[in-house]
Amino acid sequence: MKIKKALVLFCVAVLLIGVFIGCGRPADIKEPAGAGGKAGITVNGSTSVQPLAEELAKAFQANNPGATIDIQGGGSGVGIRSAIDGVADIGMSSRDLKEEEKSLKEFKIAVDGIAVILNPANDITDLSIEQIMKIYTGEITDWKGVGGKEGKITVVTREEGSGTRGAFIELAGIEVKEGGSKVDNTVASAITQGSTGAVMTTVAGDPNAIGYASFGSAKDKTDIKLISVEGKACTEENIYAGEYKISRPFLMLTNAEPEGLSKEFLDFILSHEGQEIVAKHSYLKATK
Repeated sequence: MKIKKALVLFCVAVLLIGVFIGCGRPADIKEPAGAGGKAGITVNGSTSVQPLAEELAKAFQANNPGATIDIQGGGSGVGIRSAIDGVADIGMSSRDLKEEEKSLKEFKIAVDGIAVILNPANDITDLSIEQIMKIYTGEITDWKGVGGKEGKITVVTREEGSGTRGAFIELAGIEVKEGGSKVDNTVASAITQGSTGAVMTTVAGDPNAIGYASFGSAKDKTDIKLISVEGKACTEENIYAGEYKISRPFLMLTNAEPEGLSKEFLDFILSHEGQEIVAKHSYLKATK
């Protein structure tokens, strides 16, 4: 009987200890999760940076299984505003910051250079931004209109939604604002291709074709040629220097010095491994 009573008292004591331990631990204390003690961060903004950011996030998360990087689009303006307002942990922009936006911490993760490409049989070696715009909007339809041999120009472009197309039409003045909306004025007769490779193949097979492609993809090709724009050759040196006009930075932005998972992710992007991923996807690394 005494043994049974002692056993009951022991069980009651164990239960009471459990209750006191539970009450003594603040309810809002949670175990840290993921890299840097934070389970996840949100990154939003430029739809041009987004595909590269997704690849970088995939690689980062493979090395940090507890971390979650939520990549969202919306455009550079959204990314910049989200970073300023603290709505997102990191904003993405594919344009330089304006003076009033420079309170943000800026991290250049890549450089996007877009080469204007012609068939090697074409004598043209240089075009101005205005000439490129007029060719792509259909105002100039023959090569003689830009000092070349007579021949109807075959305009080759990328599919709608392509980040390369988005950058090209913006930087070359083909996209304009009408009634508060952005309008792509690419001529309706343009041949639309679904990949960089298809654009280059089309230009390589047509002496009168003009197209565009990421510098990293086009630079070593021998069946197409990269022409100068505004007198500046499409080279790494000129792209990095900002002298080749159809190029832009890929930026990630924070409204203060990054900490925790945000810092770890940015450090990874700028590391050797992260920059190799940038190069693998045909962009130029953040620094030469």
